[in-house]
Amino acid sequence: MELKTKSGDPVRQRTACLVVGVYERRRLSDAARAVDTASDGYLSGLLRRGDLEGQVGQTLLLPDVPGVRADRVLLVGLGRERDLNERSYRKAVAQAAQALDSAGAGEATVCLAELPVRGRDLGWRVASAAETLETAGYRFDTFKSQPQPPRRPLRQATLAVPRRADLRRAQPAVTLGQATGRGANLARDLGNTPANVCTPTYLGEQAEALAARFDAVEAEVLGPDAIAEQGMAALRAVADGAQTPPRLVVLHYRGADAAQAPLALVGKGVTFDSGGISIKPSEGMDEMKYDMAGAAAVLGTVHAAAEAGLPLNLAAVVPATENMPDGRATRPGDIIGSRDGQRIEVLNTDAEGRLVLADALSYARDLQPAEVIDMATLTGSAIIGLGHHRHAVMGNAPGLLRDLLQAGDRAGDPGWELPLDEAYDEQLSSPFADVANIGGRPAGTITAGCFLQRFAHGLRWAHLDIAGTAWRSGERKGATGRPVPLLTHFLAGRAGWSP
Repeated sequence: MELKTKSGDPVRQRTACLVVGVYERRRLSDAARAVDTASDGYLSGLLRRGDLEGQVGQTLLLPDVPGVRADRVLLVGLGRERDLNERSYRKAVAQAAQALDSAGAGEATVCLAELPVRGRDLGWRVASAAETLETAGYRFDTFKSQPQPPRRPLRQATLAVPRRADLRRAQPAVTLGQATGRGANLARDLGNTPANVCTPTYLGEQAEALAARFDAVEAEVLGPDAIAEQGMAALRAVADGAQTPPRLVVLHYRGADAAQAPLALVGKGVTFDSGGISIKPSEGMDEMKYDMAGAAAVLGTVHAAAEAGLPLNLAAVVPATENMPDGRATRPGDIIGSRDGQRIEVLNTDAEGRLVLADALSYARDLQPAEVIDMATLTGSAIIGLGHHRHAVMGNAPGLLRDLLQAGDRAGDPGWELPLDEAYDEQLSSPFADVANIGGRPAGTITAGCFLQRFAHGLRWAHLDIAGTAWRSGERKGATGRPVPLLTHFLAGRAGWSP
């Protein structure tokens, strides 16, 4: 989609569709009021008749509104004016985008950035609208024999701002918002691709395609021999039961001076997780193709950073494998090595994500990053504790955690901090090895974080457990693209570049 910004009188905009907001109790936004005045009360009359109540996300498409140059006007409900917050604003924009797609508008001018969202400035409103317009029309029908896309999808949108002076602030916000949306959509595509296609090899190919698209991105893909040479015994132990060979995918985005230490992103790339010998129940196992959502988020975030041109350096590390039962598979009770020398007693082969991340964190340490953030669909306990709304966030650097949480709130992609007390770490004690890979059912998300912390020594490190947020089940089944928005806003803040 092509997005741009513009200022000016909404009544005078020549556009296929003009989008304006309406609050509950027939209260008009500034842009809607201008249309109402130009049309001699046409909108007010419709509202008095009850054609639109103004509830959040309601839409009403009006052709040939008198007094305006737009072919059509789309009214979108905003709810109560005093209650307009981040969530209702995004919902209104998303519903407007879907209504435009259904109407076959093709092009539109959206007058919603003027709205007074509580606690948020113009830059935030423009960036959020741009991101939402990119993601609201997302479809994944690659594998359908007869895809049926919208007859005329929205391909161009102009985000209107109140004053010409606002344009200087608005255009960078559009750039960041659109890049965030496209990065999230890439993560969704990767997550939704079935495991018979999205293999470790495929993830490596997608990283190489990303590097081919952006001059500032370089990719390196390590195969089984190179992984063995690296001493990645934990990654190899997970991969041993699979016929598809593992990969270690490494991306470098260079948006700043080479002397600047990179920020490292590490994403779990288990492209299908059967549980291994500790096999999972069959119900819902199809959704284990999403166990590489951490890897998808890493690639999506690198894409967003490169498209936005963020002035910082990134190093991304993705350990990619399948976790399958086989005669060569690691067994419960086996003791395995790791790249940094720690010995691990594997009590449950379904706790494999932390094993591949252990070696990836060790590899990332050698890249001398300023900070490291890993992300993984790691524990079902995260869903029990936080549901499907917030990521579980842990780490050893309070300032890093604070900034991640603030970025999540700003991006509408929130997290919640969990502790990593020493008492939890004691649950991982093993009589036979340095550490066990599980600590029992109590506080399972926290003990998984404690396990990773043992391999993050010497690093400013944070961990995101995205098991509850990376995809949806049921009728709306599919990857969400999270936590790409959180990470992109965090990186923009680190680069001193935010809307």
